[in-house]
Amino acid sequence: MTQHLGVVPSVFAVEHLPHATFPEDDEWIALVRAPEGLTVVRETWPTGSGERWVGLYGKAAKHNVRALADIVAPLADAEIAVFAASTFHADLVLVPEHRLKEAVAALEAEGHRVDM
Repeated sequence: MTQHLGVVPSVFAVEHLPHATFPEDDEWIALVRAPEGLTVVRETWPTGSGERWVGLYGKAAKHNVRALADIVAPLADAEIAVFAASTFHADLVLVPEHRLKEAVAALEAEGHRVDM
């Protein structure tokens, strides 16, 4: 099923905090706690150091069990890394900032609409 996605105007950092159970601040977008530590997704400055990620976000049709797979599959075929965080309503799929144009092209080739 094709989806209508938008590019989130923020730029993100994905950080691994191996010994933390919760970040020291409340400037985070998503948290994932696992046995090897905490993964934190937060907004970062467009000129920040380290790898920056850009988010693709859109509401899929209700109860579409393939919504995330439909987005991630063409990105995987294009060998573009992703970091995904799901909400109650939609999925936020992060791609490396330097691969955004390739990601959009791969998604549009599969019939998805991406608003830049």
